[in-house]
Amino acid sequence: MAKPLTDQEKRKQISVRGLAGLENVADLKTNFNRHLHFTLVKDRNVATKRDYYFALANTVRDHLVGRWIRTQQHYYEKDPKRVYYLSLEFYMGRTLQNTMVNLALENACDEATYQLGLDMEELQDMEEDAGLGNGGLGRLAACFLDSMASLGLAAYGYGIRYEFGIFNQKIVSGWQVEEADDWLRYGNPWEKARPEYMRPVHFYGRVEYTDEGVKWVDTQVVLALPYDTPVPGYRNNIVNTMRLWSAKAPCDFNLKDFNVGGYIQAVLDRNLAENISRVLYPNDNFFEGKELRLKQEYFVVAATLQDIIRRFKASKFGSTDFVRLDLSTLPDKVAIQLNDTHPALAIPELMRILVDTEKLSWEKAWDIVVRTCAYTNHTVLPEALERWPIDLFKTLLPRHLDIIYEINRRHLERISKLYPGDNDRLRRMSLIEEGDAKKINMAHLCIVGSHAVNGVARIHSEIIKKTVFKDFYEADPQKFQNKTNGITPRRWLVMCNPGLAEAIAERIGEDYICDLDQLKGLLNFVDDDVFIRDVAKVKQENKMKFAAYLEEHYKVKINPSSLFDVQVKRIHEYKRQLLNCLHIITLYNRIKKEPKKSWTPRTIMIGGKAAPGYHTAKMIIKLITSIGDVVNNDPVVGDNLKVIFLENYRVTLAEKVIPAADLSEQISTAGTEASGTGNMKFMLNGALTIGTMDGANVEMAEEAGEENLFIFGMRVEDVEALDKKGYDALSYYNRIPELKEAMDQISGGSFSPNQPDLFKDLVNLLMHHDRFKVFADYEDYISCQEKVNALYKNPKEWTKKVIRNIAGCGKFSSDRTISQYAKEIWGVEPSLEKITKVRFTFLIMEFFFSGKLC
Repeated sequence: MAKPLTDQEKRKQISVRGLAGLENVADLKTNFNRHLHFTLVKDRNVATKRDYYFALANTVRDHLVGRWIRTQQHYYEKDPKRVYYLSLEFYMGRTLQNTMVNLALENACDEATYQLGLDMEELQDMEEDAGLGNGGLGRLAACFLDSMASLGLAAYGYGIRYEFGIFNQKIVSGWQVEEADDWLRYGNPWEKARPEYMRPVHFYGRVEYTDEGVKWVDTQVVLALPYDTPVPGYRNNIVNTMRLWSAKAPCDFNLKDFNVGGYIQAVLDRNLAENISRVLYPNDNFFEGKELRLKQEYFVVAATLQDIIRRFKASKFGSTDFVRLDLSTLPDKVAIQLNDTHPALAIPELMRILVDTEKLSWEKAWDIVVRTCAYTNHTVLPEALERWPIDLFKTLLPRHLDIIYEINRRHLERISKLYPGDNDRLRRMSLIEEGDAKKINMAHLCIVGSHAVNGVARIHSEIIKKTVFKDFYEADPQKFQNKTNGITPRRWLVMCNPGLAEAIAERIGEDYICDLDQLKGLLNFVDDDVFIRDVAKVKQENKMKFAAYLEEHYKVKINPSSLFDVQVKRIHEYKRQLLNCLHIITLYNRIKKEPKKSWTPRTIMIGGKAAPGYHTAKMIIKLITSIGDVVNNDPVVGDNLKVIFLENYRVTLAEKVIPAADLSEQISTAGTEASGTGNMKFMLNGALTIGTMDGANVEMAEEAGEENLFIFGMRVEDVEALDKKGYDALSYYNRIPELKEAMDQISGGSFSPNQPDLFKDLVNLLMHHDRFKVFADYEDYISCQEKVNALYKNPKEWTKKVIRNIAGCGKFSSDRTISQYAKEIWGVEPSLEKITKVRFTFLIMEFFFSGKLC
């Protein structure tokens, strides 16, 4: 059981953890016991650890409910413009500790659980990750929800309540094996089903053109059942809503057909409809054109738009009647942000509603759509861009295909007037790609149907204007913007690294948590020996804690004073885990040749999931684990080098490893990583970055000073020049002896003695088909790693660079990102005002009678 904090420790931690008043603690204990008894129907004799977690979660949730209701009342009173963030992924992780942080309940809950004879950390570990995302895009959406609530925006996240999230990764004999993520198995205390807002979603059918207008008939209906999750702002009493849709078959599903083999089969077939929200597609930066995926994309969009329009029409406090029937004012009251092209169908679906249902003219409807929607692009990799076959559309969404054809006809008419006779440009800019099988280019649809298009880091926004969307930029330069990504400092500092958050608060106060630019104030302490010592001490404590975690969960003993070198992210060729592997092998060879030399001990940790169908990525994992097997069991190397593959990397593991890292590997080929957000998390938590000038690394170097990062490798211009000249991997292999040695070891079976040709595909890729030019950056990477080793031997200078990095993190708060979206795209003003608390009993009664809890 955890030892209670001393009075001095408590006083130190009050600022960022909240005051544990006697009244607070007594209330929490009472409510905990009440939930254990009445909600879970258990007593202390039979309750399990999981029961205790649920009792605590429900107790904390009670503190959200009044604020949640009050927030919705506030929005109906003020009638602000509302922001709708549409995303197929929300990678939320765990909720309990984040809620305690944002409501200033952490100390009180710690004390209450201690007095109840329970261990807070053990209870927190019972919570399942809500893994409803693949990686950066889904986690960004989660950070954005936190910032939108903390900045007082009337914002809603809309997505799918996947029954199975991102798979759990097991490593068996060095290979990735996927297991289903049954995260809802024990129930989810944070969600509230809202069957009263269930909406029908139509598929298939045919289009009829009648005198009364166009009708989409003979459709198959699936019901969308919403589940609401509260999203608390940071200590401002605001609680916004994330609404996730679950697919339900209607009661009469298939029963009206006589060809389904009778009643029993019809009931069993309900599963087919409900499969829509069954599982998250596990691809990151890769498009897989499956019918079920298109169904998911339309499902979330159709349900959400019905909800948006219902709320727009009824937006008057205390009334369920439709009071706003003129949809021409929709863009003044609604902003829809499309998180990549996955929710692109919002554009034709909103057109369908406005033209077919609301009977607006095409011109009026199109003006409303464009002024309401905005699109965020997340990648320039061609294999990631969505292109849906027209045949699939024709079957599944026939009306939307007609609408897209008409959007395209008018779009091309406009372009041909701007550029008369330029047929090649028309072909390039068409929403329909011609060829053997015609396809709809969803990115083109998003650009044409939005008033704003943004990239997610400055370099990325420039690249899309110059390359993939060049024609669109030339036609509509005013649409294109940059919004560099950010991370929430609540989860990624205060929650996951309380020691560092406190050390910072002692120097510059705690207001930086909501205004991360204040971290610049740490520059005054770069030469302060006490602060240098405090920062180094926190890092060492985090490393000891993570080393203990590794020993417990991975049965690996590591040296906590070694340099923790970490690369955690999805496994993908462009992220270049293979470059890291080549460095490991080179370092291993050097140590073997001079075992007596004074080496900088390193523990290299690599983690991340490979898409189940991505053969190369799975081979990369096998290579990493195979290298680890050799290195870790070589007595000559000893503690100088250890290689660990971190199994099942997810939000909760990130929260443990990032605060413990010394070195952050951000080594993608320049021009391929749109932004990255892991890079920002490491920087904020006191790791130094070794990286290329790619994505947000460029701006990180700008903010902290390039001399405070380990920057290496080709710049975007160098990559372009090499492409023109032709990349010849063999020339590097023949010229660089250490590279040749490493590659020969991989191909010769040094890391797979029982199957010497195991890695032939990877060798062939690197030598002959490497789009990401690993060898071209090898030499510079190795020499940059030598600089890392040298600096790590001087702990004081290392820590000074760490402090300069932390001081340069202000720009990378998602609060800054969201403020820019709000002002420059959505047309709303962020506010740091708190909502005043009211008498919640009266308030709840008023809400229930008004029917306005939505």
